[in-house]
Amino acid sequence: MRLHIIGICGTFMGSLALLARELGHEVSGSDANVYPPMSTQLAEAGITLMEGYREENLSGSIDMVVVGNALSRGNPEVEALLDSGLRYTSGAQWLAEHVLPGRQVIAVAGTHGKTTTASLLAWLLESGGLSPGFLIGGVPRNFGVSARLGAFDAPFVVEADEYDTAFFDKRSKFVHYRPHIAVMNNLEFDHADIFPDLAAIERQFHHLVRIVPSKGQLLVADQQPALERVLSMGTWSPVSRFGTDASSQWQLRLERPDASRFQVLHVSDQGEEDGVVEWTLTGEHNARNALAALAAARLCGVQLARACAALARFQTPRRRQELRGEVNGIQVIDDFAHHPTAIAATLEGLRAATTKGRLLAVIEPRSNTMRLGALRERLIDSVAEADAVFWFQPSNVAWSMESLVEAQGGNAALFDDIEALVEAVVTQASPLDRIVVMSNGGFEGVHERLLNALTKRELEK
Repeated sequence: MRLHIIGICGTFMGSLALLARELGHEVSGSDANVYPPMSTQLAEAGITLMEGYREENLSGSIDMVVVGNALSRGNPEVEALLDSGLRYTSGAQWLAEHVLPGRQVIAVAGTHGKTTTASLLAWLLESGGLSPGFLIGGVPRNFGVSARLGAFDAPFVVEADEYDTAFFDKRSKFVHYRPHIAVMNNLEFDHADIFPDLAAIERQFHHLVRIVPSKGQLLVADQQPALERVLSMGTWSPVSRFGTDASSQWQLRLERPDASRFQVLHVSDQGEEDGVVEWTLTGEHNARNALAALAAARLCGVQLARACAALARFQTPRRRQELRGEVNGIQVIDDFAHHPTAIAATLEGLRAATTKGRLLAVIEPRSNTMRLGALRERLIDSVAEADAVFWFQPSNVAWSMESLVEAQGGNAALFDDIEALVEAVVTQASPLDRIVVMSNGGFEGVHERLLNALTKRELEK
């Protein structure tokens, strides 16, 4: 079968293309911007790439067109597709029909932590000898790829996004996956471009709950009011909670303030079992992600002690507290945080782990929710743990960030020029400082710009 994927360079669609090639299909794809690392990964897999959206991309013999959810009516290739009469589907639907049947599917959902938790779970299953398949919205460094089929008798881990499926299917992507185990990490308002309020997202999460079989399992984070409202709409599957509540079946007990060491307690009808995790990640939010992954792995037969030990060898996915480089004792850390809650959690974790030096936050509010200003008031408190904050205002942000910076006082500054921002950060940075860059986009290559500027400063001394 020949597949053509419109919007192939997105993380989800590019991963889908890799799975299709692994299944033996001929694959081509187009995107507005074809660039590394995704373009390199796809080309090495033998996938034909076309830059730009054009009618000519649909020439030749094509059996199925897979349309990414970033595409909409008015796009020239989408219009040509509809005029052509070719068969088309969404990425989530194709995955559900061609990869997931016959597999034990584990869907990892939530506003925050999906990529990290899915990566953790895939690694725990791999360490348990199960050779899982996965599709993750990032690159787990323990594997080096964002997707693989794995063994067909092993579980398949999928990062379960609540964003809509395609221009012709406005359901959340995760309703296509029909998971046996659904992990629900947290739930807050996000995606202001497609959801009017939190209640609308809760309804989509309940659609996910509805399709988990009665012999399946819902793993639900405690202390999450929105998730409790979702469950109150009805459940038909066993529910286990995880978190810090004494009543939860999976309990987290921090032994260090930075959460780099913690205890795990599992209480079930068969009794109690416990374990200790010591690892390189920081922050209670990451410890909770690990707890969710441990619970899911246990349901798949991985012993708790073995899984806890495996976490010491876990490497963070790309762009999740990823150390991009260090110059003269100054670290540059990359993190995907782009929501006020995620920004605060990242900074709190790094603050607890930073015993010397300062924490300098460099932030680009780039997501659709941030661009529309839906949560802008919460950004003020989200950076409380940073010693200095350098805000970057992208050209497409629909609101002025000046009032935000003014409210934060003298430790915050606003830039709309990337070179000026880099110069300001490098001027302030001193040995033992940590510069944490937070954005869900490329941020104009600011990480390498910072490292290059720091290196140049050292050479000129």
